[in-house]
Amino acid sequence: MTPRERWLALLAGERPDRIPTDYWATAEVTARLMRDLKCADADALYRKLHIDGPCHVGPRRTVDHHPDDPQADIWGVRHREVDYGGGMYSETAGHPLAAAGTVEDVHAFRWPSPDDHDWEAFRDEVLRTPADRPVRCGHYEPFLTYCAMRGMEQAYVDLAAEPEIAQAILGHIFDYHWRLNERMFEIGRGRIDLTYVAEDLGGQTGLLMGLETIRRFFLPNQKRMADLARSYGIHVFYHTDGAARAVIPDLINVTGIEILNPIQWRCPGMDREGLVRDFGKQVVFHGAVDNQQTLAFGTVEDVRQEVLDNIRIFAWPARWICAPCHNIQPVSPTANVLAMYDTIYRNGRL
Repeated sequence: MTPRERWLALLAGERPDRIPTDYWATAEVTARLMRDLKCADADALYRKLHIDGPCHVGPRRTVDHHPDDPQADIWGVRHREVDYGGGMYSETAGHPLAAAGTVEDVHAFRWPSPDDHDWEAFRDEVLRTPADRPVRCGHYEPFLTYCAMRGMEQAYVDLAAEPEIAQAILGHIFDYHWRLNERMFEIGRGRIDLTYVAEDLGGQTGLLMGLETIRRFFLPNQKRMADLARSYGIHVFYHTDGAARAVIPDLINVTGIEILNPIQWRCPGMDREGLVRDFGKQVVFHGAVDNQQTLAFGTVEDVRQEVLDNIRIFAWPARWICAPCHNIQPVSPTANVLAMYDTIYRNGRL
């Protein structure tokens, strides 16, 4: 089977020839792996490690800053690069809606337009996607953007004390992504396999907010975005970190997710056996190779054993895509990364 055939078979409830794989890593890790394995590009790396992950497509922005602040992104958010020793990450450095006190202030903000993209180039990009790879296009993760625009502390306060402001900001963010995704899905009709819907609802020990808050502010628009994707025959890949067990039934029954990522099984309630028992007939599990401990600080044998445990726990008819729990960090040795992909390739036949 091709990588695309493996993913689509799993999503259709059919048995592929082997367990599909995916790849999530920081840019520093990808560069290191390509250097260590003498791969000229990411495609060569995928072939070398037998990675089935999707190719990602999306239109290039023709406007990359906010009209009122040339140093900010399209949302008016300024960023700064932080060196943490092993690489760089982007940190929010300014919140354009921090001082907004009314819904009118929110509406007066100059929101980005989905028109500000090179749509002809995107049409060509879709036509050039390799036929043997699954294609992922579009994303929707509104509260991440909300926190950047408002400030994280104020964002959580809004959900409890300023619901009108919260709904106004979330409405504008939804409108932008709806119109952007609809246009991408129309251009890529028949070629796009997956879209990314997300919200980090779980922390290390439990949900970051109450279920009623999630149901009020996030699930309705998640469902609308997922329904949009489904109307184009596109599958819904859903990401939420952490201890998210309590919200999974809502994600399945309301949002209608099909793939659940990343399965941080060391978090309370996220034990793999329990997830398979309760949700194994409803979703594809994605991830489950721990990058907080095993990949980062374990031995090669620790990694191999964890992959073998996952193969046993997620045994057919449960459906699993082998991947790290979020981006592999530079602290993870190359040998551990290779052990993960070698073990699943040698032992993942179905």
